Amino acid sequence: MSRPRTEDAVVTRHTAEAPPSRPSESAEPTRPLAERAARLRAFNRFYTQRIGATRQDYLDSPYTLAEMRILYELAHRDGATLSSLSYELGLDAGYLSRTLKRFTQQGLVAKWQSKADHRQMLLTLTKAGREAFAPFDARSQQQAESLLAALPEDGQAELIAHLAQAEALLTGSESDVTMRSHQPGDMGWVIEAHARLYAQEYGWNGEFELMVAEICTHFLKHFDPSRERCWIVERAGQRLGCAFVVQKSKTVAQLRCVLLEPAARGIGLGKRLVSEAIDFARASGYREMMLWTNDCLHAARAVYEQAGFTLRSEEQHESFGVKLVGQEWMLKLDGRK
Repeated sequence: MSRPRTEDAVVTRHTAEAPPSRPSESAEPTRPLAERAARLRAFNRFYTQRIGATRQDYLDSPYTLAEMRILYELAHRDGATLSSLSYELGLDAGYLSRTLKRFTQQGLVAKWQSKADHRQMLLTLTKAGREAFAPFDARSQQQAESLLAALPEDGQAELIAHLAQAEALLTGSESDVTMRSHQPGDMGWVIEAHARLYAQEYGWNGEFELMVAEICTHFLKHFDPSRERCWIVERAGQRLGCAFVVQKSKTVAQLRCVLLEPAARGIGLGKRLVSEAIDFARASGYREMMLWTNDCLHAARAVYEQAGFTLRSEEQHESFGVKLVGQEWMLKLDGRK
């Protein structure tokens, strides 16, 4: 078997892809889109039935689901305006105004003039309003905990990660994602995540896991913080991705082990990781950056090309139980050709 010098592929399917263009309103939806929409609607029906949101006595409350959302927002703010509530909840201003008027008459909501802008009236729950809402809020929390408790710990973490990904995809946001330097325990996750994802998605065997373990061991033994770095991507304390910059030579940095969990793909994190790595390498005084990957990782190659890397060479090899075409990519960091 011809063993590659290193495998530094990015597992970031769809990361580099632009969002699909929207069809015109008069056009019939494509078959895949229609099928996906049907699946999304099926999940909406499943979940609303699961939590009882369609029942009139949801959470044994005298309030409708929309009224509960209004009370929840007011309970978790120091003050809100009618317009901000209408916008953020997507509720008709007239309906919202009538509901708040009724809550005010019942002693649940109070309003006062804003000190910052005397033209605005701020809304909040009264003491009676908080006492009325508290038991329903507690039941909602208990219901969510019961749903999660039916799953094992790793199942809970996976569900929350996928929910966060869904929210990020629908809002186009990665604001809740952080990147930090490596800490004790991170290298074990890097090895496990690489082995698991490449086995699942590309059918690679344990030889790849061994190689990643060797990369991580060498990194920890010879780590030079002035010239090398590991980034760990996190959301809500859960690891979602990683990337390494190591010293190939005094003038050449090497990008290695760039990876994203499925729950972190599709929101531009692959581009962000590669950009962070390039900025660090340039600031550390390297003249070039190189990486080694395989041609089957199409999304990864797109990320590299967009970042300015050019393909220098490629060769066929058989590694990790499969036949591959390895590629070496290079990027000039000092502006010279």
